Amino acid sequence: MDKHRVIRDAEFDPRVCTYWLLSGALIMLVCVVTIPLIPFWFIFGRMITGKFLDRISCTLTEQTLIVKKGLFNRIEKTIPLEKITDLALKQGPIMRRMGLNSLSVETAGASGSQSALVALIGIVDTVEFRDTVLAQRDQQNSAKSQAGSASTQSLEGDVLNDIRDTLKRIEARLAKKGG
Repeated sequence: MDKHRVIRDAEFDPRVCTYWLLSGALIMLVCVVTIPLIPFWFIFGRMITGKFLDRISCTLTEQTLIVKKGLFNRIEKTIPLEKITDLALKQGPIMRRMGLNSLSVETAGASGSQSALVALIGIVDTVEFRDTVLAQRDQQNSAKSQAGSASTQSLEGDVLNDIRDTLKRIEARLAKKGG
């Protein structure tokens, strides 16, 4: 886990399992050849989606967003808040009917369709969670900006003092040579 204080853990809505089941069945229906597998998908898919839901987590800390997911292949992504450019909310027709949202984490350096580093479906109070993450990101960026501004001002002051001292030495040498 991240060494920083946890601000919020995302909670996932159990209805997301039904959404995954319906999405899988729709894909099987479109593929036509897999239509006979749909009853098996509904029997075994409930168990699979339930286990996947148990293994997904999203934690907001003071400086990072940590996402863990995967049933067979576990994936853990630690995203520094300063790299997050946007948290996009998406909602298709099935998701809208079920009251679910997808939250896509977009980061700096990514472009086009590759911009979403992580997509999470079914976070409870998705809008509130998104706003909390963005507020923490803005707070962190503001604190870093103020610290950077103070150190820049200090550095500028040091440089100006050095220039002043150098000019005084030059004046003193010119006065010695001229007098």
